[in-house]
Amino acid sequence: MNQAPISLLICALGGEGGGVLTEWLVETAHHAGYAVQSTSIPGVAQRTGATTYYVEVFPVPLAQLGGKRPVFSLNPVPGALNAMVSSELLETTRQIGNGMSSPDRTLVISSSSRTFTTAERMQLADGRTDSAELMKVVQQFSRRHHVFDMSAVAKEAGTVVSAVMLGAVAGSGLFPFARGDYEAVVRAGGRGAEASLRGFAKAYDMVSGCHAVLDPASMVAREDGLRVRPAMTAAFGAFPVQVHDMLALGHARMLEYQGPAYANLYLERLQQVLDAERASDPAGVQSYATTREMARWLALWMAFDDIVRVADLKSRATRWERVKGEVKAGEDDLLKVYDHFKPGIPEFAALLPAPLADRLVRWDRARVLQGKQPWALPLKVGTHSILGMLGLRVLASLKWLRVRGSRYAIEQSMIDKWLAGVVQGTRRHWRLGHEIALCGRLIKGYGATNERGKENLLHVLDHLAQGPSPEASAQAIAAARDAALADDAGKTLDAALVAHGAPARPVKEQPIRFVRKPKPLNSQPAA
Repeated sequence: MNQAPISLLICALGGEGGGVLTEWLVETAHHAGYAVQSTSIPGVAQRTGATTYYVEVFPVPLAQLGGKRPVFSLNPVPGALNAMVSSELLETTRQIGNGMSSPDRTLVISSSSRTFTTAERMQLADGRTDSAELMKVVQQFSRRHHVFDMSAVAKEAGTVVSAVMLGAVAGSGLFPFARGDYEAVVRAGGRGAEASLRGFAKAYDMVSGCHAVLDPASMVAREDGLRVRPAMTAAFGAFPVQVHDMLALGHARMLEYQGPAYANLYLERLQQVLDAERASDPAGVQSYATTREMARWLALWMAFDDIVRVADLKSRATRWERVKGEVKAGEDDLLKVYDHFKPGIPEFAALLPAPLADRLVRWDRARVLQGKQPWALPLKVGTHSILGMLGLRVLASLKWLRVRGSRYAIEQSMIDKWLAGVVQGTRRHWRLGHEIALCGRLIKGYGATNERGKENLLHVLDHLAQGPSPEASAQAIAAARDAALADDAGKTLDAALVAHGAPARPVKEQPIRFVRKPKPLNSQPAA
C-alpha cells in the first residue's frame, strides 16, 4: 500500500481558536476511524505573530490497515502541503512567502478579512497592504483556492471563526470524512454547539462545489453602517460613472451627518471640481481621477468629528448589537457598557457662536499660561442605562446647533479655501489640481493631529500652489504631502518646503511649566 498522509497547515492569529479547530479535526478523524496526528508551534497574540497547527491524516481507515500504524511528520514541509487554511489574508500570503504553498499541489482556504499589522497601523496615511495584490499571490501559488470573509460569516452565525474554518475544510473535501462526522464532533462540544454548527454549515455550503475565488472588490466590507441606495439620485446624473461609487458613499455620509441641505452642498462643491476637470481634460483621459479623489476626501472633511457626532455613533442600535456580538452575550446575560468621555473647552466652544467661543478659549488659554491643566470634564456614561442613553441621544440631536457653532464656520472656511485651490489648480494644469486634491489625506484624526493636518494643508496651498510653473508646483506639492505623512513632528515637511523655495512652518508658541523638584521620600532631618 503506497499511500501518503493528507497534510493541512492551520494558520490562526492569537485568540481565534486555532487550537479548537485542530482538536475538532483530530476528534473527527477518530470518530470516522482514521489515523491522525497534530502538532503546533505556539506564537504570540494578535497581529504580532501567529500560532500554526499541523495536521496529518492517513487516508485509509484503521480497520483496513491490518494493525499497522502510519508514520507521520512532526512539521510541515514547504511545498509539500496538500492544504492550508488561514483566518487572515495577509497571514495566508506570509505563509505562502515561506514556501508552504505549491501551485501544483496545495489547496488554499483563506479568509479575505484583514487584521492590520503594527507596521500598517503606524503609517500616518493609509498604510494598508492592498488586498487585491495579496489575492494575486494566493491565485498564483495555489492549485485551488477558496477565499471569503470568514469573520463576517462568523458574526452572522454568532460563533467563532474556528467553526467557519472547520466548515470550509469539510466543504473542500480535503479529508475522507463525511459531513456527519464533523457535525457529530461539534455537537458534542456542549454550550455554543448550535452557533458553531450554524457557522460550519454556512462555510460548508459556500465552499462545497465552489472552485473560484471571490472578486477582490467584494472583499471590502462596509464598517461604518452607511446605507447606500442602489439607485442613483437624479443629481448623480451630472457626474460620470467613474465617480458614482465614491460619490454615493460620500452623499450617504452627508445625509446621515447633517441632512439633505448639507448633502446638496457636497454635490455643489464636487460639481465645481468636475467642471474644472472637464475644462482641463475634455476627453476624460484621466478618468476624472481628481473628482473621484475629491468625492472621497471632501466627504471625510465635511463630516468632521465633534461631540454631536461622537454621541450619535455611541448611541446607535447597531453599535449595541455589535458590542453584544463581540462579547458573545446571550439572551439571559446581563451586559453593561460604560463609555468614558473627557470633553474640554474646544469641544464645548465648537457649538457656540464665535464671540462666546472666543471668550471661552481665551479663558482656557489663560489657565494654561498660569501653569494649570486645560479644563476638561471627565464623564463615565452607562450607555446600557436609560439615563445614559437618553443623555447621548439628546446630545446627538443637536445637529441644528452644529451649523450655528464656531467650529462649523471655521471648517467650512478652510474647506472652501482648499476647494478653490483644487479648482484653480485643475484649470491651470490637471496634475496640479489632482495633487492638491490628494492633500485631503492630510486631514485625519482629531484634536491636535487634526489641527496640525489642516495647518499643513493651508501652508502648502499658500506657498506652493501658486508657482509660475504648474508642473513644478504639482511636483513640489506631491513632495511636501509625502513629507508631511512621513513623520508627525513635521521636520521632514519643513525640509521639503525649504527645498522647494517655500518657508518652513512658523514655530508655534508653547507654554513652559516649571515644576519644583520633589523631596526624596526617605529624606531625614539634619542632626
